Amino acid sequence: MAVSRTDYSVSVEYEDMIVWSESSDIIFSYQYLYENIKCVSKKLCYNALKDHRGDGNQMNGKYNTITMDFINKWDNNFLLDILDDISDIVMINDLETRIVYVNKAYEKILGVPQKKAIGKKLSDIEPNATAIKVMNRGIASHYIVEELKSVGISAVGVSFPIFKEGILMGAVSIFNDLTQLNALSEELHRTQEISKYYQDQLEKRKLSPSFSEYVCTNEKTREVLFLASKVAKTDSTILIRGESGVGKEVLARAICRESKRSGMPFIKVNCASIPENLLESELFGYDEGAFTGARKGGKMGKFELAKGGTIFLDEIGDMTFNMQAKILRVIQEKEFERVGGTKTLPLDVRIITATNRDLESMIADGTFRSDLYYRLNVIPLNLPSLRERKDDIIPLSRTILENLNKGCGESVTISPEVAILFQKYDWPGNIRELGNVLEHGNIVRTGDRIEIKDLPKYLLPYKLDIGNESFETFDLKTNVEILEKGLIKESLKRNSFNKSKAMDELGISRRNFYEKLARYDLVDFCDENSKTVK
Repeated sequence: MAVSRTDYSVSVEYEDMIVWSESSDIIFSYQYLYENIKCVSKKLCYNALKDHRGDGNQMNGKYNTITMDFINKWDNNFLLDILDDISDIVMINDLETRIVYVNKAYEKILGVPQKKAIGKKLSDIEPNATAIKVMNRGIASHYIVEELKSVGISAVGVSFPIFKEGILMGAVSIFNDLTQLNALSEELHRTQEISKYYQDQLEKRKLSPSFSEYVCTNEKTREVLFLASKVAKTDSTILIRGESGVGKEVLARAICRESKRSGMPFIKVNCASIPENLLESELFGYDEGAFTGARKGGKMGKFELAKGGTIFLDEIGDMTFNMQAKILRVIQEKEFERVGGTKTLPLDVRIITATNRDLESMIADGTFRSDLYYRLNVIPLNLPSLRERKDDIIPLSRTILENLNKGCGESVTISPEVAILFQKYDWPGNIRELGNVLEHGNIVRTGDRIEIKDLPKYLLPYKLDIGNESFETFDLKTNVEILEKGLIKESLKRNSFNKSKAMDELGISRRNFYEKLARYDLVDFCDENSKTVK
């Protein structure tokens, strides 16, 4: 920015007024101050605005009428108040270097009272001051670090001369203690580093979209998913362990989506469902004439179909001992042959296996090969059962119901009684069983929510215990309030009396939640236990 030396102007021959540290962090900016100083310094020194107000429309064609109409209403005290509120030091001196004004920051930062500084000659206090040099040269100086020997500090800022009708009248300096600015810069840098650290931590805790299908709030399960997301980017063999119905295949597919092989085939083989005499040809394929009834031209096996992609060997624990040896050779040698063939084919697949069996006990019993176990167990992922992650039951139920009613525009929920029953039940069939129960209830329901009567019969005799109350679910309709109160208390306990988590789990609004707390006299119960937990 360059301003010509015309009447009542300040010559400022630099492009911006931002000070940068060595690390490219912005320390402070003078841009906002410069616009005021152009007018304020002149009025303080010469009262020029008053003498040349004219009709108040423009001044030398430079200032907008609206601007001048507003500024003309100011008095000197108001202008001084503006300068006093500025955190940087503002100093104005006349042509003889006499200090005619300093703001409150001068006294605060340099420790010299305003009354003591005003009237003193700058040439006597700091003979090498930048303000004196800019008057001698007639051009502005900026970003100059100078030593103020009279107060023993280093300062950085800008100084620029003031002209009236082309005649030098003095100078204005705006500066600050470099030590403070460095401290601010260091603090800013530290804050940025802390922010980056927390951002990195959040990113680490944020699951990839590839795992969005796996509904999970349980911390133990999330740890498994975070590990899976890391392993997905490698080609290491993975062994997923967990009871039937916990979602092993869902996790395997998520790993495949997250891997570098995501665009290639994902081939699933259930080792328990294929007869022993067919499993080998199913996995490795066969050549023509390999056995009676073999297809002409042969057939590609699952390993060939999965070329470049991922093969998921589910129920690996049900594989025969003989077949285990052949799988071990394929993993070790990274090659295989078709049944009845002589040509060796290279193996280019990612192998993910899964089982619900106790492999360690099988090794001890001699029914599972220990060498294959160690080959498969490079990265074990142990998925907890649904009874170990009951905090996920409500979110899972919502998601399952949303998927069941997708496309029909219905919003279906479960009643408080059903929610309590779900929490008390052990779910031996895990997520698969939960899905089946909800599908049954969704079909037979008569309203927009699933009630106890809509559930499969084998769940109905299941007893619920809430506080001191124990009763059969057949009579729940007459005990809705008792059940609702019990559900809220149960949710609060399970979530360590975190109200936000409880209302989210219950699936009710904040207003509704607090209304129920008041209705069931649970406010004190919640507050007292919340303090105990903290």
